[in-house]
Amino acid sequence: MHRRISLPPGGEARCVRCRALLYRVGRPDANERALALALAACIVLIVANVFPIVGLEVKGVHNSATLFSAVQSLWEDKAQAVAVLVFVTTIFVPVAELAGLIWVLAALRFGIRNWGAVPVLHFIESVKPWGMVEVFMLGVMVSLVKLAHIATVEPGVALFSFAALMALIAAAAAVFDADAAWQQLEAPQ
Repeated sequence: MHRRISLPPGGEARCVRCRALLYRVGRPDANERALALALAACIVLIVANVFPIVGLEVKGVHNSATLFSAVQSLWEDKAQAVAVLVFVTTIFVPVAELAGLIWVLAALRFGIRNWGAVPVLHFIESVKPWGMVEVFMLGVMVSLVKLAHIATVEPGVALFSFAALMALIAAAAAVFDADAAWQQLEAPQ
């Protein structure tokens, strides 16, 4: 119904009937900003997976767990389906999404298109719905509120790192200009 027109940086194209956003042109440095945010998110993701999420003290006994140790505990408690789900949605997909985004953006940044950036960009788009760090954070927050009257709850470094990770992934996704990436990847060499 609409033909694609070239827009100035920061411009947007809208439907003439309903005014819905069809596409927009990001800033010229949008993908460099997305690369910086993705690298920062990668660092925060490492911190979030190395340090404990929360510490609990019940009757003088102190316990703390990392996300991976929680997955291991679920697996050992015969809750393999839940363990796999937690692992995939909170560890594997964010790592794969960030690694793929960094891979594509680095390839674009250095002008190397034959690094397999096109399949990786397709992969990133296909796994996005499975990254559920936000749902995980909501579950942790609800659990902490419920446990507060039973035990002493000490939020760990990883809890704050997951909050920062959520913000950085959202910022990188908001800044990332997929149209510019596709145009750069499809341009003749």
